[in-house]
Amino acid sequence: MKILSILLAAWLVTANGLAHAEIVPPDELIRVTSREVLEVINQDKRTHDQKKLLEFIDAKVLPHFDFERMTRLAVGRAWRTATTEQKSALVTEFRTMLVRTYSRAFTLYKDVSIDTKPLTVPANADEVTVKTVILRPGAPPVPVNYEMEKTAAGWKAFDVTVEGISLVATHRGSFAEKVQQSGIDGLIKSLVELNQASEKNSVNKADAK
Repeated sequence: MKILSILLAAWLVTANGLAHAEIVPPDELIRVTSREVLEVINQDKRTHDQKKLLEFIDAKVLPHFDFERMTRLAVGRAWRTATTEQKSALVTEFRTMLVRTYSRAFTLYKDVSIDTKPLTVPANADEVTVKTVILRPGAPPVPVNYEMEKTAAGWKAFDVTVEGISLVATHRGSFAEKVQQSGIDGLIKSLVELNQASEKNSVNKADAK
């Protein structure tokens, strides 16, 4: 899942650039942001500062992913019985977990290129799949699909699938198990603890430099 890590993190960082203009076709959004991804990855100063990277993502990128839908899909049936407060907490913690997990991938990969397949979007389409292929020197190509939805604010991603493995589905099983064991509050608590541990680990690494 390391390839998935870099894709989500990098695409998050560059999605903001196109969103303030007109509504960009989903494949063009992926194509342009993918090109900018490669530039960001190779900027060592930015990738080495985890705190600044997280702040950048939080301020510039998060509005361009539908984290509520992602969380709802990952939580599954339990979402329907959750209170408004629980849903809000789930979205917040799931978003934090994803951003922290995948932003760390910036330091892992270089020399990556992304081939975005052209897409014809029907006039009345409100959901599409944008297909791309990740090319790495000396390694097999990796197919990556972005599940996109059309909103009033433009196209947003609500899932990413790498080699048939869905980001949302990856968490669905563990979330369901946690809910069965300790309820929705138990799932929220586990996400909070995971995020706190991740933040502490990042701080310790920064202090060690």
